[in-house]
Amino acid sequence: MEKNTDPDVRRITGVDPHQSTGENTDRDRDAADPTAQGPNAAGPTAHGRSTDDITGHATDDTADIGADQRAGSRPAGRPGPLSGRIALVAGATRGAGRALAVELGRAGAVVYVTGRTTREHVSEVGRATETIEQTAEAVTEAGGTGIAVPTDHLDQDRVRALVRRIDHERGRLDILVNDLWGGEHLTAESVFGKKSWETPLADGLRILELGVRSHVITAALALPLLIRSREPLHVEVTDGTAAFNRRYRENLYYDLAKNAPIRIAFGLGQELAEYGGTAVAVTPGFLRSEQMLAHFGVGEENWRDAVARDPHFAVAESPWYLARAVAALAADPDRAARWNGKSTSSAELAEVYGVRDVDGSRPDAWSYFEDVVYGGKGGSPDDYR
Repeated sequence: MEKNTDPDVRRITGVDPHQSTGENTDRDRDAADPTAQGPNAAGPTAHGRSTDDITGHATDDTADIGADQRAGSRPAGRPGPLSGRIALVAGATRGAGRALAVELGRAGAVVYVTGRTTREHVSEVGRATETIEQTAEAVTEAGGTGIAVPTDHLDQDRVRALVRRIDHERGRLDILVNDLWGGEHLTAESVFGKKSWETPLADGLRILELGVRSHVITAALALPLLIRSREPLHVEVTDGTAAFNRRYRENLYYDLAKNAPIRIAFGLGQELAEYGGTAVAVTPGFLRSEQMLAHFGVGEENWRDAVARDPHFAVAESPWYLARAVAALAADPDRAARWNGKSTSSAELAEVYGVRDVDGSRPDAWSYFEDVVYGGKGGSPDDYR
């Protein structure tokens, strides 16, 4: 493949998680070259993560959570590698957040899951097809204990109440996953294709609230409970590795929002070290979240049909890829030495822990974009699966 030199390169599919909202318009999706932002900047969310929530990312109906989520439930009575662990996945309504919660549950953990969309209330994202109750049920079905706690993580009182509840019911927290975003409705209209001064200031500041302030609030209020654990684990979910994000992510607000979690993990890694803890930033590759699939008009069973529209989508991965890898990291007794303060990806974790995606592949979207799309090396997405 020839090196991409188009100065108007924008994003992978045309609409920007944790980490994809069906509310974005099509105005810029097909007009822009889909490579500048990296594997996830385009479809529904930057990384296809939970998009419903500041707390909390399919096809048209996700009331049935899908065969891949149900498959492989831990046999009753058999302890998993995370049995007895208490986890909080902040931002678990859909996408990577939901998958992370389910895989932690499959490994035996008690998992508190937060989000803003419930069976009674739909958040500003406007997707009623995924709810936080569904995620909790999926965790329990997989063999864990799922507990849904509707929470807006920009509301400090609500987050304090969440932490008090976990303290009262469990006495500690072992794993905190910060998978908070929900800014896709802003990136489509106000970020991609615009200079930062062309972005309405209110929208830019809202992106920083959703992508940075929510993470800081959650960490600040939950960490006193987390450090009661013998081996506390703090996971920041973002879009892009530290290496890839040395590239400017097109717009100042988006760049700050997606780099801040990496710095949070680095800083907290310093602070948690004396407690035997680990803080790590993780990113999926080009994520086949519910909202990304809906953006392309496909489902998980026929996702490759979307490659005709965007050839880069051939390197896409399911949310289960990152989730399986993070569950393996959480069960690793040497994780602090390996990962504390670092930034990593689903592909790197999969290589270390022998994890594969649901189709048996091991995609590496970030290397594909670095080598082929930007580096001008010959190759195709299939060479990076």
